[in-house]
Amino acid sequence: MIKSLDYGAFMEKFSLQLSPSQHQLPLRGLTFAVKDIFDIEGYVTGFGNPDWARTHSAATSTAPAVMDLLTAGATCLGKTVMDEMAYCMYGVNKHYGTPTNPCVPDRVPGGSSSGSAVAVAAKLVDFSLGTDTGASVRVPASYCGILGFRPSLGAVSTVGVLPMSQSYDTVGWFARDPMILNRVGRVLLHLPDVDPIKPSQIIIAEDCFRLSTIPSDRTAQVLVKSIEKLFGAQCVKHVILGDHVKDKVPSLQHFMDKGNEDQEDDIPSLAALSSAMRLLQRYEFKNYHAKWVTKVNPDFGPGISERIWDAIKATGENIDFCQSVRTELRAALTALLGDHGILALPTTPGEPPKVQANPATSDIFFSRPFSLLSVAGSSGFCQVSIPLGRYDNVPLAISLVAKHGSDAFLLNLVETLYDTLQETI
Repeated sequence: MIKSLDYGAFMEKFSLQLSPSQHQLPLRGLTFAVKDIFDIEGYVTGFGNPDWARTHSAATSTAPAVMDLLTAGATCLGKTVMDEMAYCMYGVNKHYGTPTNPCVPDRVPGGSSSGSAVAVAAKLVDFSLGTDTGASVRVPASYCGILGFRPSLGAVSTVGVLPMSQSYDTVGWFARDPMILNRVGRVLLHLPDVDPIKPSQIIIAEDCFRLSTIPSDRTAQVLVKSIEKLFGAQCVKHVILGDHVKDKVPSLQHFMDKGNEDQEDDIPSLAALSSAMRLLQRYEFKNYHAKWVTKVNPDFGPGISERIWDAIKATGENIDFCQSVRTELRAALTALLGDHGILALPTTPGEPPKVQANPATSDIFFSRPFSLLSVAGSSGFCQVSIPLGRYDNVPLAISLVAKHGSDAFLLNLVETLYDTLQETI
């Protein structure tokens, strides 16, 4: 009964509000939910696992990101379900249940910020907080048919947020309305209102769209028509992103799979990029959490358990090359985009898997999305996932990526572009 009322999105519900009488506050009257990875004073931060909750005390302070939202007038309605230790993109949790995807109940909601995405998609709150290390805001936003924003690395404070891999950890947020997405961003990023800036170019990553199982006339062409209508055809450019990355990021040679350089079901240079990213993630996860995992021997769900124990066994081999990849990629993409350029690619290359899918086959399913998602993740650039209606009754989305520090520009662009995209679908 409870799950049918809140779609299984919440770990616990409460109402937390500051300064209710100040009318001029930017988020006054809005409600939000928080992934159970953020500290809220007086509550245990559960990290998606009951053994973690059992072995940790209640937080003695509230994460600055949450405090910023409360201070801006929003009301927090509770903490949401997440994948265990944030180490999954499915949105499945064997202990607390899988939040129901309101758009397609037989499909996973995506993770690890599953409950936060579901709470917004089900209209239980106006917006919500999640975290995005590998893809944990962008994937559930795509699967649940809502907006999801991953900010530039370091742009929003991660103090009071349990770490997964701090070289990639970001605080992201979800909304149904692009105006609310933008208002929340202004608060979290501590930015004033600024006038929108016309993009200098929108670069379509042709090879990334070819990777998708969704016809391009439902994704890339919808974006191109919208851009041409708003800004003119001269803004639209095209790139083979995999070739650009291969040419400009020489350190990727240490992660290239020599046997798969001509494969058609992935982009070899982006697959290598995701390999480097996951290697560093595992290494950092081990540094943060190996002591607790080995001491407590927690009860983890299928798939999660294997992933976490693999991370605990990670070595430091090739870690220096991982850092070189990140530096080279950021320089390459900064040069490609320029000051006000945008890179467009699918958020994920296909539809969400069924809820009861075998974890082993799900890992294979998620290899291609991770190649796409590692572009912003490895560069530290900001990315937004924008819903584009449905295809075969399943939500689909497109992503826009802007260079590091261009968060305000990207948020304004989403607000400008959103209605035209929806009309063009």
